[in-house]
Amino acid sequence: MRRKIPSTQALICFEAAARHESYTRAAQELALTQSAVSRQITALEDFLGMALFRRTRHGVALTPAGADYARQIARQLDTMERDTLDAMARQGQGGSLQLAAVPTFATRWLIPRLPDFAAKHPDITVHIETRTRPFLFNDTTFDAALYAGTAAQTANWAGTQSTVLLNEDVVPVCSPALLAGRKPLSPAAVARMPLLQQSTRPDGWRQWFDAQRVDSARAHSGPRYELFSMLAIAAAHGLGVALMPSMLIEAELARGELVIACDRPLRGERSYFLVTPATHDERPALTLFRAWLLAQAGAPGSPASSLSSLPSSPAAARSLSRPAPPSRSA
Repeated sequence: MRRKIPSTQALICFEAAARHESYTRAAQELALTQSAVSRQITALEDFLGMALFRRTRHGVALTPAGADYARQIARQLDTMERDTLDAMARQGQGGSLQLAAVPTFATRWLIPRLPDFAAKHPDITVHIETRTRPFLFNDTTFDAALYAGTAAQTANWAGTQSTVLLNEDVVPVCSPALLAGRKPLSPAAVARMPLLQQSTRPDGWRQWFDAQRVDSARAHSGPRYELFSMLAIAAAHGLGVALMPSMLIEAELARGELVIACDRPLRGERSYFLVTPATHDERPALTLFRAWLLAQAGAPGSPASSLSSLPSSPAAARSLSRPAPPSRSA
C-alpha cells in the first residue's frame, strides 16, 4: 500500500519557508530559486487540499493550519536527519537511544556512569534531553525516560511501563568546616544549625525531624534553593545543612566537600524510574541499556543496595532506634 506522504523536497521547502515566513529566504537557505520553492509549496498545498500560506503586503504568512503542520513537519524532519546521521556514523552497526531525563539525576548520577556503558557497548550512542514531566511518547522521538516521582504518578502515565531504579533516600549533609571537627551531630543538634531549604519540597525538614522525634521551630526557616545542585553547592560552601538524596552527592562525599551531618537517612516518597512505551517490541539497544541501568542501580555501594532497608515513610521512620545504622553510601 502506497503511503500518503508528499515528496521530501516539498516538505523541506515548506519547513524552511515556514521558519522564515519568506519564500526568498527559504530559497537562499536551500540554494534554490524563489520560483522553485513556490512551485514545491503549491504542489504540497494541492496534495493536502488546503492553504499553508496567505499573501500579505510584505510577502507571505502562515495560515493557522500551516503553522500547525509546520510544527509537526519540523519535528519529523529533525528526527529523519538525526536518524540518518546516526546510521551514517554507525555504518550498519550498533544503534542509538534518545532519552528524556530529569536534569539533576542525569548530570549527577547517570552521566558519570555512562563511560562504563560506552565501554561495554561502544556501538550504541546515547542522546539525552531534559524532561521533568510525563509526556506522550507518540508525540516525541524518545525511546525511554528517566523520571523522578511516585509509583502512583508512573502508574497514571498513559501508555507506558516503568521499572524502579533507585529509591530517593535523603540525609543531612554539610561542609566539613561547619562541623568544626565534631563528630556527626544528633538530630537535636541539627535543629540548631542553619537549615538550607529546597523550595519545591517545603516540608522536607519537617518530615525528617518528625521521623527523629525532634521538635524544631525552625524546620521551615533558612534560605531556599530550587534545585538539588544549588543546594549541594550552598552546603559545600558552609551556608548550612542540606537534606539531600545521597545518590546525587556521591562525588561531593567522595571528595570530602560534603560530609554526613547526622547519620539518619530517611526514605522519601519519590523514586527514580525507567519509563518506556508499553510495547512488546523493544529495541535491542534499549534492552541492553535497561539491563545495564539495573546493574548500576543495584551495584555494591550504590544507594539502591546500601539503603534498601530504610523505612518508606516518615511514620515508619519513627520506629528507628537511636542511633540509626551508618549509611554505606556515605
